[in-house]
Amino acid sequence: MTIFLSGIYLLREADAKRYHAPRHDPGDTDIPFLSDGSVKRTIEGVGAAWLEGHEIGTHYNGHFCGPGGVGDWTSKEWRDEIDQAVWMVKHWRTTTGWTSIPSLPFDYDKELIGSRTPCLLGSDALLPTAQKLGWRYDSSTSARQVWPTRFEGTTMWNLGLSQIPFPGHKFEVLAMDYNYMANQSGPQPGKDASKYSGWKTEALGALLAGHERAHTGNRAPLVIGNHFEQWNGGIYMDAIEEAMRTLAKAPDTYLVSFRQLVDWLDRQDPILLGQLTHLDVGQVPEGGWAGFGAE
Repeated sequence: MTIFLSGIYLLREADAKRYHAPRHDPGDTDIPFLSDGSVKRTIEGVGAAWLEGHEIGTHYNGHFCGPGGVGDWTSKEWRDEIDQAVWMVKHWRTTTGWTSIPSLPFDYDKELIGSRTPCLLGSDALLPTAQKLGWRYDSSTSARQVWPTRFEGTTMWNLGLSQIPFPGHKFEVLAMDYNYMANQSGPQPGKDASKYSGWKTEALGALLAGHERAHTGNRAPLVIGNHFEQWNGGIYMDAIEEAMRTLAKAPDTYLVSFRQLVDWLDRQDPILLGQLTHLDVGQVPEGGWAGFGAE
């Protein structure tokens, strides 16, 4: 998977004022700083995840979504936020003074090639900065289940979160745990635990339906998002785990990071990619897949 890391999760609350977000006072953040113990576990977990083959992207720092937040930032302000995110990941030992934890096993300057913005906002102003940094993708949009294309005027791939069928509803939902919750209990977890089982069934069904539609149709990548949260009794964590275990056994299905996906996309014949991107949601190539791209 690709893990989008918030930089402040590697910064102790005692050092909060080292972070100065655009248009905010030093130390301000819309997500809480972690306890020292959680910062340690995050550093260890990120290193272990990378060694297992997962990619480490960025979710920036303070997660500002309201007025003065990421949706209002300029390209220059995005660069400031990025520089601070990278600094926090590279200098956690400087800020914490901890010597008992192994160093992160990657060079973040080389590892970081993409992001997801807070609340999926502000990507228009972000893209010029990301392009200059040589990033290869962004995943801050909502996308129909079709093949990815590059952002106009850039070399970056638009790997937007997939809109997928939502069992029990007449509309599609963004493939993200928060979005299931927002349509079930509202933007905050619900208090009626009797509904948890049904809500989990809906969330799991959405993920499996998204895969089935792609697998039997245009075979476009299914882009799934998830927070490590215990919302509504942890049902969304349970649903994503069950879905991944199921999809890992599905034929012609690969669970890959965004880095692996863009590596694959970059290696394909542009003519073949053009044919793929012209397939609509659930559409099979004329003549089927057996002879597709065989010329």
